[in-house]
Order: sequence, then C-alpha cells, then structure tokens
Amino acid sequence: MKYSLSLLAAVGVLSTSCSEKLNTTPANWERASVVTITCDSMVNYFTDYFPAATQFSELQPGEGLTLHGFDTETFALTTKKPLTTLKLKVDGEPATLVVEDTRVFKQDYWQFINTLYTTGYDKQQNALTLRWKGEKPAQVIALWQNQQLPAESVILADEEIVVKLPQVASSAKQRTHLRVYAATAERALSDVLVLLDGGKPVTSQEQLTRHDPETQILYSLMIDRFQNGNKANDWQYNKPEEVLPQADYQGGDIAGITQKIEDGFFQALGINTLWISPITQNPYDVWGQYHNPDTKFTGYHGYWPIYITKVEERFATDEELHHMLNVAHQHNMNVVLDYVANHLHINSPLFQAHPEWATDSITPDGRRNFELWDEFRLTTWFDVHIPSLNYEMQEVADQLTDSALFWVKNFEFDGFRHDACKHIPLNYWRTFTRKMKSDPALRNRDLWMIGETYGDADLIGSYIKTGMLNSQFDFNIYHTAIDVLGGNGSNTMRNIAAAVNESQWAYGAHHTMGNISGNHDKARFVSLAGGDLKWDEDAKAAGWNRHVGVGDSVRGYAKQLMLNKLNLTLPGVPCIYQGDEYGQEGGNDPDNRRFMRFDGYNRFEQHNLAEVKKFAIERRNSLPLQLGDYMLLHSSDTEMVFLRIYLGEAALVAVNNSENATDIEVEIPAGLKCEAGKRTLHVEGNDVLLIKL
Repeated sequence: MKYSLSLLAAVGVLSTSCSEKLNTTPANWERASVVTITCDSMVNYFTDYFPAATQFSELQPGEGLTLHGFDTETFALTTKKPLTTLKLKVDGEPATLVVEDTRVFKQDYWQFINTLYTTGYDKQQNALTLRWKGEKPAQVIALWQNQQLPAESVILADEEIVVKLPQVASSAKQRTHLRVYAATAERALSDVLVLLDGGKPVTSQEQLTRHDPETQILYSLMIDRFQNGNKANDWQYNKPEEVLPQADYQGGDIAGITQKIEDGFFQALGINTLWISPITQNPYDVWGQYHNPDTKFTGYHGYWPIYITKVEERFATDEELHHMLNVAHQHNMNVVLDYVANHLHINSPLFQAHPEWATDSITPDGRRNFELWDEFRLTTWFDVHIPSLNYEMQEVADQLTDSALFWVKNFEFDGFRHDACKHIPLNYWRTFTRKMKSDPALRNRDLWMIGETYGDADLIGSYIKTGMLNSQFDFNIYHTAIDVLGGNGSNTMRNIAAAVNESQWAYGAHHTMGNISGNHDKARFVSLAGGDLKWDEDAKAAGWNRHVGVGDSVRGYAKQLMLNKLNLTLPGVPCIYQGDEYGQEGGNDPDNRRFMRFDGYNRFEQHNLAEVKKFAIERRNSLPLQLGDYMLLHSSDTEMVFLRIYLGEAALVAVNNSENATDIEVEIPAGLKCEAGKRTLHVEGNDVLLIKL
C-alpha cells in the first residue's frame, strides 16, 4: 500500500512528542537499553544506558512517570503507565529513554504476548508499516538511535502503524537502528527493531556483517579438547595415580582451531562466532579432589588463572593467537574470549601480593563459605584453591577490569563470554563496560559481551544493559526445553512457549540472549533423552564409573536434533556446544568434555550433522530468522507453532514433540507477503518443520 505525504503529516493518536529536529550526532550511537520497571520504585544508574557519557541534565519525565530526583550518577522513577519516556541531555545532546512497566508480564507471561510486527517498507515514502496481533495499541513511540521521532512521523491508523524514517539517517556512515514501542492502556506490546543501512532498512543478507550481533551463530569449544594443531606444546601431568587421564591435558590448542577454520569446518556448519575457553596461564600442579574414583585435576579447562595477562603456553604463543584471530576475521568470523573475573588461583602472584582482596571464606554464621551459590552468591568460593575476589573494594574492580581489557587491547578479540556473572557485584560490570566504551582505542570496536548466570529472569536481566552486558545465556529456556523434549517431568510444549514469552518481556523482543544446546557444565542431552543417563542420576559419577552412551538411539538423536533446530529458529543467538551438532554422548564434567570427533560418525550422527548444517545455513540466509519479530501462533501439550517476521517476510516454525505425525491448524495474520487465514501444517513425529512463507 502507498502512503501520501498528506497522510504522513496527518494528526492521529500519536506519540506525545512535540516536533523537533533530530540531532545528527546522537548522544550515544549504541542504542540505549529500555528502562524496565520491575518494582514500585526504581533507582537506576545513568551509565547503565549511556556508559561513555560524563554529564546528564534536563530530565523531562513523560506522562505517567514520576521522577523522584537524580544526582550525577543515579535517577529514581515510578510509573503509572505501561509505556512512557524520559527525555534528557547526555553530554549536552538530546536523548530519549523508553520506560516500560513489565510487572504485568510477571503475572501472565503464559498468555500470548500482544505482538507488534513489521509488514513492509514503502521506498517512495521512505516509511515502514507495522501491524499488531491482539488488542489495538493506544500509544506508539519510535526512536532512531536514542532520539524520539517527532509526532508527525508516527501515525496510528485503524489497522496499522506508519513510521516515516528520518532523512538524517541517510547521512550516517555506520549501522543505525529504528526501534518502535507500542502499548495498550494496560500493557506494552513486543518491540520492533529494524536495522538501517544508509538510512534505509536492511533488505538483503549481503548488507549484514559479522558485527550485527543478531546474525550470530555461536560455537562453544574447549581448547584442550578440540583439535591438536601443534604437538610441540603438548604437556601432561602424566601421573595417573594422582590425576586420571580425563582430568589431564589432552593436547588441544589454538593452532588446532586455526586448522579447523582454514579447512572450512565452521563455515560448513554456518558458524560465524567462536567462543573459546579461557586462555590465561593456569598452574602446572594439580588441585581439587574427587572421590569414586579418586583423582585430582589439572587446569586444562583454563578456569584457574595464575597469570591473568599471559597466554597459556600449553595452548599457544602470542604469535599463534594473533594468527588464529587474523584467520578467523579473514573468514568473516568473530572470536569471543571466555574470561574469568570471579576468582584467582591461590598461587597467583597477584593474589599472593593482595590476600586481603579475597572475600571471607567463613559465613557470618560460622560455616565454610564454599559453593553456597545462591545464599552467598557474591562472596562464596568455588573451591579452596580459587578464592573469590571482593569487588566491593573499588581498587579490586579497577585492577581486574584493566587486566580483562588487556585482552582486547592487545589481541583482536571481538568480545567476551564472561564467567560466573551473578557472583560478581554490579559495580565490576559498570566499571568494566564504562572503561571499554570510553577508551579511544576501543571505542570504534564492535565488542559484544555475553554472560553466564543461573537464576530467574530478574537476576539474569539485572546484568543486561548497555552499560553492563549485551546478553546472557538463557538457561531458563534451555532447562525447560530439555525437560520437555527429553520427557523429564510433566512439562509440556506450553512451558517452552511460556519460557520464550518470559524472555520476550524480560530482555526485549530483539534480545541476543544465548540459546544453548549444552555446555561444559551440563550432562550431554542426547544421553538424557536416549535414556542411558537417568535424569535423577549423578551425571558426574556416571561419567567417571561407566561408559555413558545414548540408549535409545532413535529417540535420543531425534530429541537432540529438535533442540538444535529450536535454538536455530527462536529469537536470540543459537549456541552449539562442541559435538552437539552431531549428538556427542556423555555424562557431566569431565565426561562432557571428551575430545572432539570430526569423522567416524554413526548414521544417526551423520543425519543430525546434515540437518543442523541445513537449518544453520537457512538461518544465515533468512532475515526473518535473524532479525524478525516473534509471534506465537499455537501451543499445546505436544505442539508449538510460531512465526518470525521481518518487513512482511515470514518464516514459520512448527514443533511436534510426540512420536506420531500430526496436522496442526494455525491462523496466519494479515499484512504479510503471504496469504492470510487458516493453514494446516503436517509435521512428522519428533520433528521441527521450517517453512518460508
């Protein structure tokens, strides 16, 4: 449909913003996080939204928002509306923060979220069109970067929304973003994100780059267990009476990763981002103790840092690390580094010089403060030889954030996977991100950060802001998905749908949360789904004391493949743990860290690998699957159907978690480039169907 200039200038039910000229140098080119209201009175840090800025002034709360005061660092808000704005000056430049009250979603995220979705782009009028599923919105707010578009650029009509794109966007040399937020009188709808290239929406895969985080497919690998590319750096403790082979070094190294990049392994799998395990120097002696069987451990995994700015010599030289990063970038791939900030090894020279930096190893009630993950999450030690650091001391945060930034200043990493985030106070993350985004040497680098936190959505989300982390792994979707697909308990596909809805309101509809197939701390899902590993079994003990296989191969591999397919189609960043692409079997640590296999696959593994490759390449070539809005169409005990929509293009995904084939009837919404109305989908048993509409 075409829109006349008179229509675009018409007065309707619009954003309450008055007409204003957009600034060509926005306060912060990185889009600022939404201010989410999760309790009655919220205190927020300015730098959580504008981490590189130094001055904040002229705060103007929108309708229904009460500003309870602000100082140089913080501001406090309450709201009576589901959606409003806070205008302010950031280093003298105008900016707008969107404020959403998300409390209503905590009560009913089982329900279908009111969905806002893009239906098209009118080149002649340079305008986007949008529709909604559910109740008609009463309010629309559109932002280019961090500036609200004037009221005359946003029109709410009877059946759709028209957003006129700003002319000033065409002069931007870098990627910019248009965001649209809408709300009924009771609740906010899901938000819309459109990437702009030269002021126009991205409309082809060729316009995307590895620096667009929404396009990532992440591959997690443990360096020592992946590929041995340089036998000259091989080392083992080699005393089986102290350390069993599973807990000793096995020879994987950075040169091996380079080999697999060069031979096309990752590209064939659709991977464009590698997450490599920690690379700081670990000890040469052995620590920890496991019983049944009795064994200690080497630091093959990398999580016991001794020298935090030195490359582990059993993995690489500086030159080999530089070469791997250069080869990755030549192959259009990112590399993010797993970094450990929570603790140092007890023999680290830095810790030896500052033993007062440790948190108290005794709780206030006299217990040993070890592995009390939730009760004393900010102080507990992981083990006696890796004391946690007291980041409530700012000098500790300053020293350790400088050490972390060493790795991106001296090596061309593309970001970080941060370990154990919930055990580290927020001031560390604010200090770290502010330094990174204020440093002239790093300011123009596209550095993306993902964290690891086990907990509820509120806890996980408290770390996800522009001034802290970009995202975290979505363990809540993962745990729900493996329970449902693997048959653990009474959960149904409705539970997965609800978990996805929860993530939509908690992290935004266009989050880059990591959807994982597994990780180095989890038992292999194929063994759980196939039944050789029991859900209530000690998975670590099983891995030590017997060979953990799959069990029912037909069921186990099918369920593993379903998990991978689901992750490759949901909103967020798919994350494949090494071996899960074909269905590596195993118990928990260290049995889930068996050395990677690149051949010798059985017929089930061959099938899984081929299907994962197909789905990954489909995702890499689909704008809806990478950038699209999410719309849930149907969920039942065994079924789930959803759409991913981008500018009217749509991909439909149907999941059948029963043994038998089924026909599912769904309603395709209006406004897409395909025919609207009822459609019947035939989905085979234990399968995920992907259709380009």
